[in-house]
Amino acid sequence: MKTLPSVADFACPVADGVLQSIGRTPLIRLSRFLDDDSIELLVKLESANPGGSAKDRPAKQMLEAALKRGDIHGGSTIIESSSGNMGIGLAQVCRYHGLKFVCVVDPRAQPQNLAIIAALGGQIELVDEPIQGDFLAARINRVRQLLACTPESYWPNQYANLDNPRAHFQGTIREIDDALDGDFDVLFVATSSTGTAQGCRDYLRSRGRDVEVVAVDSVGSVLFGGVAGPRMIPGLGAGKEPDLAAGQSFDSVARVTDLECVVGCRRAAEREAILVGGSAGGVLMTVSQRRNVLSGKRCVAVLHDSGKRYLDTIFNDDWVDSVLGCSQTHLAELVQRGFEQPLVEPQA
Repeated sequence: MKTLPSVADFACPVADGVLQSIGRTPLIRLSRFLDDDSIELLVKLESANPGGSAKDRPAKQMLEAALKRGDIHGGSTIIESSSGNMGIGLAQVCRYHGLKFVCVVDPRAQPQNLAIIAALGGQIELVDEPIQGDFLAARINRVRQLLACTPESYWPNQYANLDNPRAHFQGTIREIDDALDGDFDVLFVATSSTGTAQGCRDYLRSRGRDVEVVAVDSVGSVLFGGVAGPRMIPGLGAGKEPDLAAGQSFDSVARVTDLECVVGCRRAAEREAILVGGSAGGVLMTVSQRRNVLSGKRCVAVLHDSGKRYLDTIFNDDWVDSVLGCSQTHLAELVQRGFEQPLVEPQA
């Protein structure tokens, strides 16, 4: 097995304020998740960011770039649509820089996420009715309405802002590449705005790395030509194609169901003693489902957030039974054996 840097190599200097502590998250080897010693699986644990997710990176990048350009200033009101994590990241950056923040959310947002946003001074704007079945479209419509009636307001627009992928180009993937000296074979990344996946892909291509980038999407997402359908796991997939995603392609795309995400989260907790969020569970299940073609390879998976904010859903047996139709007994069986094959075949 290839050698990883020691823990001492990741030691951080004293951070000048909380925002400087964003990034340099741990890279951890998971040796129990796959039941296959021929595959080395490393995970980038983005929940170690101060706001608890990978979204801290673009939140800081987008707003500090806007401050530098003079687009916003102390007293400006930032308005953004979010399923939770970007909202927390922006609330944190806004509080630090003395900006007001309004977060437009829908009913799928976790109550704990909303409480964190409020604790950081953010205002919650709930959209409770979708537009033609799509909550993202409804949230963006509400953002536009608020911009029109709020003086000195600014929309970072994570769905189109190039500082979103730039944050991951300069941070997430560079940290992985530096830690492994470019020595890995496959990268698995969840997609929603596609900022993380794009930034990682573009960095690897700029360095000439022969690394396969697998974009993990959800069943029911319209990304990459998918068919719109119901989705219960926030932060994965999209009901409306973001501007950032238009014309984008990756080495391959895999689609996971809500239940597969839950199984991945439960298995990570049971086998590796880590709590990961829904999109991370989907990423881990994608690795598991592709293990027959990964023998001898070093794989890296970006895990966007923690499962601590999904205790009432993903880690709640009653919720899984009532919402996803999977009994506690059957769920336990799936966690033990997983899915023999993906419920939806990966797309090349």
